[in-house]
Amino acid sequence: MRQLLLGTALSFGLLALAFWPLERSFPARSGQRLFRPAWGVDLAFFLGQYLVWGPLVVLSLTALQELLRPGALAWLRTGVSLQPMWLQVVEAVVLADLCVYGWHRLCHQVDWLWRFHAVHHSAEHLDWLAAHREHPLDGLTTQLVCNLPAFLLGIPLAPLAMVVAFRSMWGAFIHSNVRLPLGPLGFLFGAPELHHWHHARVEQTRHNFANLAPYMDWLFGTYHRPVGEERWRLGLTEPFPRGYLGQLLSPLRALVLPVRDAQGAAPAAGGGEPQAADRT
Repeated sequence: MRQLLLGTALSFGLLALAFWPLERSFPARSGQRLFRPAWGVDLAFFLGQYLVWGPLVVLSLTALQELLRPGALAWLRTGVSLQPMWLQVVEAVVLADLCVYGWHRLCHQVDWLWRFHAVHHSAEHLDWLAAHREHPLDGLTTQLVCNLPAFLLGIPLAPLAMVVAFRSMWGAFIHSNVRLPLGPLGFLFGAPELHHWHHARVEQTRHNFANLAPYMDWLFGTYHRPVGEERWRLGLTEPFPRGYLGQLLSPLRALVLPVRDAQGAAPAAGGGEPQAADRT
């Protein structure tokens, strides 16, 4: 437990040292304070993710890997194992990007999946800490989908460790309050302005589902790079609890007692036209 606490504190310190200067020097929204509203809620999500949910995700991934080790794909795994390691890593990353894109898009279109994913989109201010606002079941399923190709192909996870660490840091970067255009690199690795647009307060998100691999959005016609100053509103159009425990329990309650709109019908997962917002 002591090591877990130390690792959590060290991770927070390193992320803060990396992103606070960037957010101060290159702000996407210049008026946003360091300790902005709901900062404490996002800190609770950070601590929960590192101290509780993260270790459970690791255990779940280990169990899934063991479950999929035997099976009918032995012939495929044998062929993959004969490939150079760099090619195995590229295959695992591209397939993971494809799977995460599809899963993320489903989370915006299927009502019961949206209930969990909405926790992440409830953030009305984005920075590196807000990246950790995520329901544990949403995070678990995303990690399972992301790692599934490597498990099925029998690609060892050790060579992917650096990729995983990089993607984790990049995930914090695209949520950070930073405007730092990456040029052509932004097409491969994602950029904050792309993901900030994905968090715009609209009834149905239509763009930039790939998070860390914008080329997937380009392939499937959902790519959009906004221009000009970021002035669009962030968050949800629907009422949502603001506290940590309320957000954890809200999707579970909605599965039992679906939220009703004013006409008495359960709303679809973000259906309808985008809500008017200042996007100039």
